[in-house]
Amino acid sequence: MNYWRVLCIGFGLVLFMACSSENQWLEAALNLAGDNRAELQRVLDRYKEEDGDKYHAACYLIENMPFHGAYEGKALENYRRYFSEYVSFPHSRHVQELIDSLKRADGEFSINQLTYKRDIVAVDSTFLVNHIEWAFKVWHEQPWGKYVGFETFCECILPYRIGDEPLSLWRKEIYERYNPMLDEFRKTGKADDPKAAAQLLMDTLRRANYRHTALFPSGPHLGPDVLKWHTGSCREFTDAMIYVLRALGIPCGIDWVVLLGDNNASHFWSFVLDKEGQTYIANLPYEEKWLKAEEYDISKGKMYRTTYSIDKEAARKLGGYQDVYPSFRRPLFRDVTALYTGKRNWCVSLPDSLLSGRFHEGDLLYLCLSNRMQWQPIGYTFFKDGEARFENVGGEVVLAIVAWNGKEYATVSSPFFLERETGKIRFFTPEEEKQKVVLYRKCNLYMSFLYNNRMVGGVVEGSDRADFERTDTLFLIKEPPYRLHTVARLSSDRPYRYMRYKGADGCFCNISELAFYKNMEDSIPLYGKVMGTPGSFGDNTHEYWNAFDGNPNTSFDYIHPDGGWTGLDFGTPCRVEKVVYTPRNEVNFIYKDNLYELFCWDNGKWNSLGQQVAVSDSLVYFAPKFALFYLRNHTTGKDERIFEYKNGKQCFW
Repeated sequence: MNYWRVLCIGFGLVLFMACSSENQWLEAALNLAGDNRAELQRVLDRYKEEDGDKYHAACYLIENMPFHGAYEGKALENYRRYFSEYVSFPHSRHVQELIDSLKRADGEFSINQLTYKRDIVAVDSTFLVNHIEWAFKVWHEQPWGKYVGFETFCECILPYRIGDEPLSLWRKEIYERYNPMLDEFRKTGKADDPKAAAQLLMDTLRRANYRHTALFPSGPHLGPDVLKWHTGSCREFTDAMIYVLRALGIPCGIDWVVLLGDNNASHFWSFVLDKEGQTYIANLPYEEKWLKAEEYDISKGKMYRTTYSIDKEAARKLGGYQDVYPSFRRPLFRDVTALYTGKRNWCVSLPDSLLSGRFHEGDLLYLCLSNRMQWQPIGYTFFKDGEARFENVGGEVVLAIVAWNGKEYATVSSPFFLERETGKIRFFTPEEEKQKVVLYRKCNLYMSFLYNNRMVGGVVEGSDRADFERTDTLFLIKEPPYRLHTVARLSSDRPYRYMRYKGADGCFCNISELAFYKNMEDSIPLYGKVMGTPGSFGDNTHEYWNAFDGNPNTSFDYIHPDGGWTGLDFGTPCRVEKVVYTPRNEVNFIYKDNLYELFCWDNGKWNSLGQQVAVSDSLVYFAPKFALFYLRNHTTGKDERIFEYKNGKQCFW
């Protein structure tokens, strides 16, 4: 039986036996503490007569303590080495080299190598009192503290941990390091605005040299060491922000999505509350300013807020089910979708006539997004009054409903598109009639989208001077490339000795491949001495000469956002009629000689429409109309997304 289900059942039994207790959840927690009960009781006794708020804060921490804990074991240090050693790992080398080195030294890491220790049996009175005292100190001393109510304080400032990191007394050290940075701010007219204080702190934190990677193995939270390592993914960067803000009494926390609506990954970000209690968000170190929640441009299926307190009602409802999806077994979160969707917040309601199978009152159903070829739950509901009804859903995503059938989570609805502006639902129902589909990529994830758009405004120029002081613009890129290799005719037949691609301002001159041809029908490019602006962003593996190495997987990423270019010196003036350019990419286009397979969703499963070895940068299939598709590359790459074919183009979701 699942540990968290056992815990909820245990809580229920204790509550039943302690029905006369003033605080049933507190009594249940103390009973679960075992030999550690005396330590926790010592904290309660200290504050019961001394301070009403501190006593209630201690009750709040203890009654929710059984649902928190940390991982420990020898392998934990092996996991932490990924982050600590990446700090000094040479920029010129790929992170995979570090990963391979640590695997050879320590073996493959798995969180299953660690043991989980619950806080309720581990936290002592000295530790708990220290955190309570420091939390109250910063709440009362900061000028914005008067706008922070007790409930907000308990959830957004008081917690002694963020996730499942090792316990530590982190508040004093972080406070003493960062609080002096607000001394001048506290003398200004904005001193009572916690968001303004958070902005100054974020400005400071953003100056660090962050090294982002999502390639490290999955493991627990790291604790306050994230503030000195500056490495990891969105989770580690978000944790760093929260430690600083909470140490200084700024109400904040973590919002997240189980799965992005247009990606195969979860995502975490920081939020702060202003003095009116409004939510503002930021992704350290990327946003320069805190944004209103509704302004956050993210694929909005369902959003959640991490909480220290258990959702008691959700725990009670889910505790009786054995088929609860892992993401929802421990409801230490609240649904905050409405904060992000605003007026575009929808209810998805499907009657049983649109569901396959028979359902009874109270059956557990899940709302899902696509994760490669699987449907991953992002929300749940209970079948009621003959329908599956999901409140608070963001649109512009493709969804499906699944249920546990005793063996697996199986779809019970056809996939459907939820319109963002109207909330209307459109089902994907493939027809027998076939259409010709021409495919140029297997997904269009955020970075691919970004790289494609960075080519817009770039120009091909010709000159008689090596310094390009005098140039003729021969071609302007007006649209993002939709295929791996884009062919363009130049506007002049005048010969030039020097030709280059110059990136648009703000685009870091991102380009993967560039080739010049004498005539439109030529297949062999012209050669010359490679020229360009030296310096690449982050490391020296993305220099200008990559644009002429014949490898579409390497690219130029100029160190500055403006002024970057790469080109050729032909040696003598040469007439050029054709240019072929390739955007910086993540191996998500169609690659010659790779093996692909197209799938179509029908009758509750993915059905193969056949395999092809690509002979160019496109594939051609004859496939059903109004269907949902998935293209798999069996040769390389791992990122793939569902799509439909509309108006002669792939539309990815």
